[in-house]
Amino acid sequence: MKVILQADVKKVGAKGDVVEVSDGYGRNYLLPRKLAVEANVANLNTAKVRAENKARKAQQEADEAKLLGAQLEKISVKVPVRIGKDGKLFGSVSGSDVAKALKESHSLNVDKRKISIQGDVTGAGVYDAVIKLHPEVTTKIKVEVVKS
Repeated sequence: MKVILQADVKKVGAKGDVVEVSDGYGRNYLLPRKLAVEANVANLNTAKVRAENKARKAQQEADEAKLLGAQLEKISVKVPVRIGKDGKLFGSVSGSDVAKALKESHSLNVDKRKISIQGDVTGAGVYDAVIKLHPEVTTKIKVEVVKS
């Protein structure tokens, strides 16, 4: 029996997959629990349209991430921090500090969890930060740590 899965089912397939299962498993387990629908012509066409829409949306998100990445590569951010007499930081500079500075200076909303600063920030200076905008798109920005 061919069915179109409506949800992820362990050891069978992912949502949207067209799979061949035994008649008993399909009729007695998958169909009553609405985990799958029978693979007739109408349902196959609906599944095909959904898959195309999902692919189009994923491509659009990737394109938007590439545009944002191109914008971000051109800018740098100043992050003011407290620095002691000997040039050591009080605390640290994190992704949330960079995200806050991006929002204040350039009005760009970037998730703080997607920002990582490369190397150890030990004092004032310029550092690289990597921003993962999309699974396929990463970009680097310059972060200038200055004394506040």
